[in-house]
Amino acid sequence: MAPNSRILICRHSQAEHNVDLDYSIPDAPLTSLGKKQSATLPSFTAAEQSQVDVVLSSGLKRTLQSTKLGWGPAIERLGGLKKVIVLPQLQECNDFPCDTGSPREVLERDPEFSGFDLSNLTPDWTSKQGFWAPDPQSIALRAQWVRQFIRSRPEKTILLVGHGDIIRQITATASGGPSTYQWKNAEVRAYTFDPATAGAQECFLRPEGEVAVAGGYAPTSTEADIVQGPGAAAAGGPR
Repeated sequence: MAPNSRILICRHSQAEHNVDLDYSIPDAPLTSLGKKQSATLPSFTAAEQSQVDVVLSSGLKRTLQSTKLGWGPAIERLGGLKKVIVLPQLQECNDFPCDTGSPREVLERDPEFSGFDLSNLTPDWTSKQGFWAPDPQSIALRAQWVRQFIRSRPEKTILLVGHGDIIRQITATASGGPSTYQWKNAEVRAYTFDPATAGAQECFLRPEGEVAVAGGYAPTSTEADIVQGPGAAAAGGPR
């Protein structure tokens, strides 16, 4: 157990569904701009690239791409893509096509993702049912699972590459519900475990602040609700 770890959390770079909030794009990949954002991230995170002890990534295409392009120096130093821990638990919250991952066999046939160890992507990880369901209680429990998994790791500096909505759940605090912070594309922020709850089931995180950002703001699939009120995302959200 390493409750004193430093946790670096990175949101993926711009993906296709961010451009016009088109949530119908299956497992939305990065745009050309998003790939450029990720490719420039190492220049903003030289110190962190040398400090990261383990890399955790969501299994969706855009997060795998962001991990590979944005954290290449750290990954190479740690032994290559096979050392990246691909966690289905880090998938995005909603059940829109853009937030639903691809089956393991589909990703394994794609040369872009060759090298990743995708063995954690079980057949049900794309189901959006049960543990993977998009309802608030299931999401909160999944975010708690992620915090507990991080707490169980022995590494000193842990990198997590994920999605805006699930990151807000993971960074929920004891003083309230999920964070309402609007993450930018390719943004990196640092956290530690809150000493008051580090040994408890909830094991909430405490923010240290922004580390770097290589991309501009692009809304996630529930940020329209945060900004404009419930129902805005369903109505099309900000453009």
